[in-house]
Amino acid sequence: MSPNVNVIVLRTAGTNCNEETAYAFQYFGARVEQVHINDLTSGKQKLKNYHILALPGGFSYGDDIASGKILANELRLSLGQDLCQFIKEGKLVIGICNGFQILAKAGFLPRTPSQGDLKDLKQQVTLTYNDSGRFEDRWIHLRPEGRCVWTQGIDGVIYLPVAHGEGKFVPRDQNLLANLRKSGQIVFRYCTSDGKKPIYPENPNGSMDDVAGICDPTGRVFGLMPHPERHFRVIQHPFWTRLEKIDGLGDGARIFENGIHYIQSHFFKKLKLSTAGVSSSTQDDQ
Repeated sequence: MSPNVNVIVLRTAGTNCNEETAYAFQYFGARVEQVHINDLTSGKQKLKNYHILALPGGFSYGDDIASGKILANELRLSLGQDLCQFIKEGKLVIGICNGFQILAKAGFLPRTPSQGDLKDLKQQVTLTYNDSGRFEDRWIHLRPEGRCVWTQGIDGVIYLPVAHGEGKFVPRDQNLLANLRKSGQIVFRYCTSDGKKPIYPENPNGSMDDVAGICDPTGRVFGLMPHPERHFRVIQHPFWTRLEKIDGLGDGARIFENGIHYIQSHFFKKLKLSTAGVSSSTQDDQ
């Protein structure tokens, strides 16, 4: 029997999607703790005790300065070393909406292969004000692409809600965007219901290249603006009564299931082999 997958859902003042995010991981058998950022920075809780870090949606610190910027600075300056080690050990990180903004502005996304050490990260992309000049609260279609452990097995267009005022994806320059395409780090693009090039409101914020989600080069650190936890069950679909299937899981559930499955099938397996190797080496020395 596999050990528990321990998930930390990080929250602070203004976080408001932590309960739904925690539920999604708990559904697939994870042991989830919702932890305030102060408990990590004070040392009361340790990031190393978890296998998955989830940064949920909301409006951390009221989105003062810019969406996610304050918590991004806190994460980078106070917990940067711990988070770098967390990622190097092969663990998983997901940032949803405000969480994506935080990871981008802290420099943990997109981290191109040429960057080198995690400790040298700098902000390369941003999520800025929507082209519409308004808060966009609507359902959109997404086309999966790239190589990300969080989206394995998701085939075809999916349907998720967005709710943000600063969701427009803007890279530093066109070279960076080209590198993201080449390295398979663009994970989701906004699209029409049949997977074609979108216009507003199908691309709700004007994101360059219709980018809705990206990952780091490992495929283990993932950020997206749409909310998978808000379409976890079929009955959360806005037209659920018209669907043939009115029970079961919605389009966002697979993302959380993939995270749990990866830790169980890859991280724990690697850890077991590593531990076995140490034990064997110790016996040989004796």
